[in-house]
Amino acid sequence: MKVPFVDLKPQYQSIKPEIDAAIAGVIENTSFIGGGIIKDFEKAFAEYIGVDHCVACANGTDAIEIALQALGIGEGDEVIVPAITWIATAGAVKNVGAEPVFVDLIEREFTMNPDLLEDVITDQTKAIIPVHLYGLPCRMPEVMAIARKHDLYVLEDCAQAHGANIDGKTVGTFGDIATFSFYPGKNLGAYGDAGGIVTNDENLANTCRMICNHGQPKKHVHKMIGRNSRMDTMQAAILNVKLPHLTDWTKKRQQVAEWYGIYLPEEIKRPRVPEEYEHVYHLYVIRAKNREEVLRLLDDAGIGHAIHYPTALPFVNAFVYKDHDKTDFPVAHQLSKEIISIPMFSELKEEQVKYVSKVLSNTI
Repeated sequence: MKVPFVDLKPQYQSIKPEIDAAIAGVIENTSFIGGGIIKDFEKAFAEYIGVDHCVACANGTDAIEIALQALGIGEGDEVIVPAITWIATAGAVKNVGAEPVFVDLIEREFTMNPDLLEDVITDQTKAIIPVHLYGLPCRMPEVMAIARKHDLYVLEDCAQAHGANIDGKTVGTFGDIATFSFYPGKNLGAYGDAGGIVTNDENLANTCRMICNHGQPKKHVHKMIGRNSRMDTMQAAILNVKLPHLTDWTKKRQQVAEWYGIYLPEEIKRPRVPEEYEHVYHLYVIRAKNREEVLRLLDDAGIGHAIHYPTALPFVNAFVYKDHDKTDFPVAHQLSKEIISIPMFSELKEEQVKYVSKVLSNTI
């Protein structure tokens, strides 16, 4: 049996008539940038998240940079970032002229450890970026309490956590502003690059919108220096079709996770989900001290896999100038040597999960 790490084709086939009609409509109307389709998506996604404003943009990395710029963060500022996440989170901080400051993780949850935040807050700290990694919400009540105590902005990176929530409160609604990626492999994915910014602050939303569109509140009126970061209408049309299906797809991912919980041997470490936290399983990540052996067995068995992420950010080449030691981030350092992402997508079948679990049982 072959089990892919992810397969986007079954999802497309399940909604093919809707998708094809949406694409054909954009081509027929020759409206490729902006317009009502973009506004429709912004309105629908804002309602889905539970915020007042959504600003569509070109991709999730742009979304973080634009949000930071809208918050006024730049040269001389520090922004706290978890030690394991995709590099875009920390890279965006550098790209606006600020400095990322890393903090270690909660071992079984893979998210920022709030207990360590106050150790790294300085007079230069302006914001915290909690990342809801792999689809599990960061411990936002604790993060928000510390942020408010120190008068810091909170920018939630929700790129992997569309619809995840804590006791019914959706990620993206805790902080001052939040960002999303709609990269094709995400739980809500476009058919190309796309991103979004959400907030309840109208002034922040307006600033983000201007930055996205060359600093224009309207055509040829440039109030500031911005950039070209517009979502293509084609991507918005696709996302408009997909968004109503997201809740059902999330339930199916959660069912796959339940199957893994049943069939994986108890000895294999798997995600821990705190009470009242809803994980949406963008990725299903296990841990193995004998990772290279496990990867070889998965390869031999025809099972797809990945590592998210093989090097903790303090130790990637781009940040070696910080001269961190592995003892500075013991959890992140250890996790980066053990984590394995195994197949996870909403169309995964129970027999496929059983097969993956059986192969993994041979690695203990």
